[in-house]
Amino acid sequence: MSAPTMTLFHNPASPYVRKVMVLLHETGQLNRVALQNSQLSPVSPDAALNRDNPLGKIPALRLADGNVLHDSRVILDYLDHQHVGNPLIPRDGSARWRRLTLASMADGILDASVLVRYEVALRAPEKHWAEWLEAQRDKIRRALAVFEADAIAELTCHFDVAAISLACALGYLDFRHPDLNWRAANPKLAGWYAEVSQRPSMLETQPPV
Repeated sequence: MSAPTMTLFHNPASPYVRKVMVLLHETGQLNRVALQNSQLSPVSPDAALNRDNPLGKIPALRLADGNVLHDSRVILDYLDHQHVGNPLIPRDGSARWRRLTLASMADGILDASVLVRYEVALRAPEKHWAEWLEAQRDKIRRALAVFEADAIAELTCHFDVAAISLACALGYLDFRHPDLNWRAANPKLAGWYAEVSQRPSMLETQPPV
């Protein structure tokens, strides 16, 4: 087996990192990437990561030539061009924009979920901004409702960038926000997730308990 040629700044609790790991599993590229553990928060940066990514965010992917890609969407697009199987991001046409839009909406669920997590976990309870927290939760609810009403058939057809992004978002809700009880209002999504969460790529990338 050849040595890894790329390095991924990695934390198993990050849903953005999980998206990359799921794609690596699905496309058979795991052995090409070494994992570099990165423990960080908005108030506790990782100096090694900051040298490669001034934004100090994970995932970041150092390529064989030393260049560094960051933002999970950029990394997914790059890695999807590095395997010989069917692309997980359509290369052109209306399908490309539709799938990327669905993936972006799933990322929006993640963005709101992570912001709520930081507010609740890092700030003292008396400093929590209740209206702001509820506004973030409403973003999550609205996006899930659109997936429930308009995208189940598309999600079921292909486990691609849109499905991977949403599956990781739903997994993060279960991990950090079980109180949202997202399944109650979204039974079709719940059924879809029950199936895709058993894929080997999802089982192998579950966040730590």
